[in-house]
Amino acid sequence: MIILQYRSKTILLKQLTIKQWRRFPANSIFHLQKRAYKSYAKALPALKKIGVSSVLLRKIIGTLEVGCGIVLTLVPGRPKDVANFILLLVMLAVLFFHQLVGDPLKRYAHALVFGILLTCRLLIARQGEDRPEREERREEQITAQEKNKVKVS
Repeated sequence: MIILQYRSKTILLKQLTIKQWRRFPANSIFHLQKRAYKSYAKALPALKKIGVSSVLLRKIIGTLEVGCGIVLTLVPGRPKDVANFILLLVMLAVLFFHQLVGDPLKRYAHALVFGILLTCRLLIARQGEDRPEREERREEQITAQEKNKVKVS
């Protein structure tokens, strides 16, 4: 009896996903993105002069995001910081495009939050690198102050 209920639930779930697919197919999401990138390309005529179409712009941004995400996930050290910085620049460009077109906040809130997270990650990573240098400078200052002390008797 449990197996029959389980099978009926899976059939029900399959029917729901098909109904949801009919209501909001992935193809319409693609058309919404395509339309948005066309408006970004129209907003900056310099992109047209360079020869960057909306398709090329979408491919460049997507490739940068995926490539930098892979580097952030798998590669340790300095390349991670470089990928973080590149992604931060991409997010700033996305925010600029959304503001230029005049999109509402709900259209670019995810880019804003992700940019803040990338900024915090970059600041924390840079803070850890500067710490040994500060300690060395502090030790040098202390030794210099001890040498300059005059003994008074």
